[in-house]
Amino acid sequence: MCLAIPGKIVEMVDDQNQYAIIDVSGVKRKVNISLIKNEGVHVNDWVLIHVGFAMNKISEKEAKEQLQLLQEIGEDMEALEEVRGYQFE
Repeated sequence: MCLAIPGKIVEMVDDQNQYAIIDVSGVKRKVNISLIKNEGVHVNDWVLIHVGFAMNKISEKEAKEQLQLLQEIGEDMEALEEVRGYQFE
């Protein structure tokens, strides 16, 4: 199943706001944020991630609800495995 996974921006990687380090339940990966850079993303913002790209900003409340839903439907471990596979260099 392809899911959008909520994660928190913990570090901006470059001056052009193309990449950020995102934390998803303790797993940190470099994610492309170029699709939402015009939304004014900053450290501590929550975003939905799909195949290594941040798709949109969400509230912390929405992020926690999404994470809870993933756990309830048994997709939380699969989502973490997907995040572990993201590799941007």
